[in-house]
Order: sequence, then structure tokens, then C-alpha cells
Amino acid sequence: MFDRLQAVEDRYEKLNELLSDPEIVNNPSKLREYSKEQADIQETVEAYREYKDIKEQLTDAKAMLDDKLDAEMRDMVKEEISELEERAEELEERLKILLLPKDPNDDKNVIMEIRGAAGGDEAALFAGDLYRMYSRYAESQGWKTEVMEATTTGVGGYKEIIFMINGKGAYSKMKFENGAHRVQRVPETESGGRIHTSTATVACLPEAEEVEVEIHEKDIRVDTFASSGPGGQSVNTTMSAVRLTHLPTGIVVSCQDEKSQIKNKEKAMKVLRARIYDKFQQEAQAEYDQNRKQAVGTGDRSERIRTYNFPQNRVTDHRIGLTIQKLDQILEGKLNEVIEALILEDQARKMEQAD
Repeated sequence: MFDRLQAVEDRYEKLNELLSDPEIVNNPSKLREYSKEQADIQETVEAYREYKDIKEQLTDAKAMLDDKLDAEMRDMVKEEISELEERAEELEERLKILLLPKDPNDDKNVIMEIRGAAGGDEAALFAGDLYRMYSRYAESQGWKTEVMEATTTGVGGYKEIIFMINGKGAYSKMKFENGAHRVQRVPETESGGRIHTSTATVACLPEAEEVEVEIHEKDIRVDTFASSGPGGQSVNTTMSAVRLTHLPTGIVVSCQDEKSQIKNKEKAMKVLRARIYDKFQQEAQAEYDQNRKQAVGTGDRSERIRTYNFPQNRVTDHRIGLTIQKLDQILEGKLNEVIEALILEDQARKMEQAD
């Protein structure tokens, strides 16, 4: 492990030199590439340097015990050694995690798709609850949300809503939300007070850059139609809505959220690019999972991952056996406890695989 850490630190120093080279400074693509690489390993290098400093302090403190010290001084040195050893252990565990292979998508923005599934109107209302929950969470993280496309129902809620979350590290936290979410509650329309179970599905896709997914114009069929959603006087009068069909994969994306056909096409292209990228990733993951145990959270989207039980104010994440009696807070976007638990479990499984 320490050979790898030393290699990372050496690379960091080399990148410092490269980023000072006038030839690199005048080459925007290289400058961006090296700056990102350095930023990606900076946390690891800082932790490793602190670890080495702690080990030096430990060596010096232990050497002091060999000197002729009075009892009070000896106790002070022993206490310092104990604190340093504890910090060294903490850093060693952190360094193990920092050396785990990083998901290349972790720093990306996210395109999320929520759809009401089983349960009719109640499922659509639950989809609306989930959208609100994720929006509140994004806000607490300093991220921005932007609706790409939404299909509402007469009773409120959404048959489908697609939105983007813009923020550094958004995918690293939101990727664990992939799957079927189940709600258990008494609908307002239920006169007998019976608890109903409904579901909504969540897909979390990393935003794909153009360089990552090459889409040829000849492979896309573009259809335009009149918008049927909110939009004032332009509704049903202008052909502003856009439907894109990617012929090689059969993936279809529609967008009518904007009054402008150009803006709708731009939004639809972002979603299309993310879905194509995700399709290739899912195929590669399926092949990988045949040989190795999958980590938490980014797998089969038909899997039921979480239950929201209103009568008991309970949320249960079935993947890691986590139950929290704070449903009201979680629906307000206070998702940190759940997401951090999923990240820790994911890291633990990856460390098992690395051993």
C-alpha cells in the first residue's frame, strides 16, 4: 500500500512541474487534463503526508522514553504516543479508502428520472414526493436542479419527471438511488383507512460529455409536435416540443418543457446522451458482475431498494438492512444519514474485494 502511496505522491510532484511548464500552460486541453488529475489525487497526497509526519513524531516521542525522564514527563510522552498512534490508525484506514478505484463518473452532474409505477394516482403522488425530497437534498448540498421534462397527473404528482442536478460530486451520492422505491400509506381518497402500497422507479444517470458519447446526426430521427404542457399561449399552437429517436439503440427522448424548440432539443440531447452512455455502462457492468460481486446500489433498476412507511414514520433501505424512524425528515431532503451509510457499505465491499 505504501509503495502505491509514494507513487501517487511522486506523480503529484511531477504534475506540479508540468503545470508550471509554459508549454503546458499554453495548451488548454493538457492544462485541464493535468489540473483535474492533480485535483483528483490531492486529498490522498495530503493524507499520506500527514501520515508520514505522524510516524516521524511517533519515532521521536518513543526515543524520548529512552531518556532519563521524571515520572510526570514520562506520563506526558506516553499520552502523546497514544494519541499519535490513534491518529496514525485513523489515517491508515482513510488511506485504504482513498486508494480504492474511483468511479470515473463520481464528479459528474446527474440526470434523474422518476416514474410512477404500480399504484395509479397514488404512485404518481409518490413520484412527486420523491422529486421534492431530492430537490431539497440537492439544495442542502449547494447543487442546482433543472427540470428537463415532466408529465403531470390530474390529481397532482407526476407520471414521469426528468431533471438534472448540477453540482460537483452529485453522481457520487445520488447513484445509490437507482431502483424501485415503495411507499406504504393511507391515500387521501381511501375512506376505510386501509394502507395501500405503491411504487415509483428512480434512474440516476451521469451526465455524459460529447467526447464520451459520439452521436451522429444520421442516427437520430427528430420529430416536432405541439406542446401540451404549461407554457401559456404557445401551448398547442407552436411546434416547440421535440422527440429524438436514436435509431441504433431505439432510445426515445421527448422534451416540451421550454417554449423554444431549440432549447427543447438541447435538453433532449442531454438526456439522450446520458441514456446511451448509461446503456453501454449497464452492459459493461453486467459482464463485470458475472465475475465479481457487485457493490451497492448501481445495479438492476427493477430491484426494490427502499420502503417508506408512513404509519410507522419509517424508512428501510433493504440493501444494507438500515431502518430509520425519521420518514418525515427524510422526505424533507435530510438524506445524509442514508446516503453516508450506503457509501460506507460500498467502500467496505470494495475493500473486501481488494484484499
